[in-house]
Amino acid sequence: MAAISKYLTTKNSSIAGGVLLVLYLLRQRRRSAKFNGKKGVSEAHPNSDKDAKKDRAAVDKVFFSRLYRILKIMVPRMFCKESGYLLLIAVMLVARTYCDVWMIQNGTMIESAIIGRSTKDFKRYLFNFITAMPLIALVNNFLKLGLNELKLRFRVRLTKHLYDEYLKGYTYYKMGNLDNRIANADQLLTQDVEKFCNSVVDLYSNLSKPLLDIGLYIFKLTSAIGAQGPATMMAYLLISGLFLTRLRRPIGKMTVTEQRYEGEYRYVNSRLITNSEEIAFYNGNVREKQTIHSTFQKLVDHLHNFIFFRFSMGFVDSIIAKYLATVVGYLVVSRPFLNLSHPRHLNSTHSELLEDYYQSGRMLLRMSQALGRIVLAGREMTRLSGFTARITELMKVLKELNAGKYERTMVTQQDRETEAVEKLTLIPGSGDIINADNIIKFDHTPLATPNGDVLIRDLTFEVKSGTNVLVCGPNGCGKSSLFRVLGELWPLFGGRLTKPERGKLFYVPQRPYMTLGTLRDQVIYPDTQEDQRRKGISDQVLKEYLDNVQLGHILDREGTWDTVQDWMDVLSGGEKQRMAMARLFYHKPQFAILDECTSAVSVDVEDYIYSHCRKVGITLFTVSHRKSLWKHHEFYLHMDGRGNYEFKPITAETVEFGS
Repeated sequence: MAAISKYLTTKNSSIAGGVLLVLYLLRQRRRSAKFNGKKGVSEAHPNSDKDAKKDRAAVDKVFFSRLYRILKIMVPRMFCKESGYLLLIAVMLVARTYCDVWMIQNGTMIESAIIGRSTKDFKRYLFNFITAMPLIALVNNFLKLGLNELKLRFRVRLTKHLYDEYLKGYTYYKMGNLDNRIANADQLLTQDVEKFCNSVVDLYSNLSKPLLDIGLYIFKLTSAIGAQGPATMMAYLLISGLFLTRLRRPIGKMTVTEQRYEGEYRYVNSRLITNSEEIAFYNGNVREKQTIHSTFQKLVDHLHNFIFFRFSMGFVDSIIAKYLATVVGYLVVSRPFLNLSHPRHLNSTHSELLEDYYQSGRMLLRMSQALGRIVLAGREMTRLSGFTARITELMKVLKELNAGKYERTMVTQQDRETEAVEKLTLIPGSGDIINADNIIKFDHTPLATPNGDVLIRDLTFEVKSGTNVLVCGPNGCGKSSLFRVLGELWPLFGGRLTKPERGKLFYVPQRPYMTLGTLRDQVIYPDTQEDQRRKGISDQVLKEYLDNVQLGHILDREGTWDTVQDWMDVLSGGEKQRMAMARLFYHKPQFAILDECTSAVSVDVEDYIYSHCRKVGITLFTVSHRKSLWKHHEFYLHMDGRGNYEFKPITAETVEFGS
């Protein structure tokens, strides 16, 4: 009695300790959430309300609606490869369930033969197991093959769809420069898509197999121990599932937050790589380390909270979904055996009772495990809701950007009124763009940044082909803004803009972009070799373009047009600028915008390039501080940075004043 009393005391102490541990963890989680809430308020994050809305992720009607829209992308037709893999997985799951039932029955017969000392039966059932092993192994590995292939197919479909939207027109530019709803598109397009596809396929498998098991085991057990046992287990599944689903609701929101913090952490690291030279000149390594540590610590704190929450949920899950389910299973399977008046076992021998118990008990154990897996699948579904919310938000933003809609923090009307007495209502996309060849005309067009900061209230001038224009003014006056509006990167806030189509307007920046690929690709970018053939431009003509900008030695050095190099490193600053001009000669647009693109080129080469542009009929908009370029232009557009501008012809007096 003393030993029993001591055992019960120890057991009760363990239970009490476990309950206190769970209560402590839940209390710590509430305190951490309250602390993070206060911390968020003190930091005054401008998008806190918006983030709170985006973080909403729960297993509800909205989640299933979002999931359905994404599944239509990943499984576009009734008959496709994805449908085939879904069918293969379903067939293999059914086959695996039947293999499990057969192994239970055959294993019971082997153990019965051992206990009954029947060598003949033992050899027969053991031989059956050996002959079935290849088939069972084949079923298991076909199931793994189908799951892995389906994950890959889903990822391919979803990634291609998202990139089709992301790289449609200038959407990729607008997402990073015009819209501030999504800060880390690369995180969403790579990691989040992969995790979403893995999660949805795993959920399909983790739900389908237990449901098949439950259906089959209910059928088998009903004939063995009656319908009351399986019904009791199903009732337990329903009650425990609803309870655990309610407890798991924060997982979806915490998953969204985790992915956002991961994206911010990647972003600050990529900024360090992109701006490493400037940071090195400033000796800013200590300051950047503080920024990276701060961002990383925010992620770590959240992951700590997530780990402790999953620990506490895992404790509750294990008790409810595993151990209590097993207890209910024992109670159900024991009724026919412990009830001495039960008609099923009135005349059964000890061997028959043992065989029946093993078979029914194992089936019920498998059924209880299947019920537990379904309950635990709710946890994966809640996590999936977080990834679904992220992917859906990306799809929504891409769709709206492609439709010309974007959301950005705008300069308030009060701020605008302090800058000028006259009111100016700015509506993105309210201006008209008219495509016409050989003319660029701004007709009462306000020049404004995407956030509504007005640079010039009413811009009006006209340039026809053959009339070169020099654009000048202080930094921040609107020169780059003018070109972004011309290139349709920024929206038109009013008035009318007449210009050629996008392909007939070419931009050459101060730091030209060198693409990944061959030497040929650097000259014909963004065309491909097939485009070059279609235009009828031979390699000899490409060589002439390089000779025109004094880069023919590069082809002689590399030996072939198909040489692949890291051209950003191989070419010097001046060579990259001249390569960009060779690219301009290849495309022969109606108009070209030259933004300080000859700053690293000698004056004689620069003079030849401008003369050649006039010879081949390319009209130039030039931003440059070199006085030697005035002679190549007929008009100048001067912006003073205070909202005023002048558009006048260049005369001898103008050149003298500009110099």
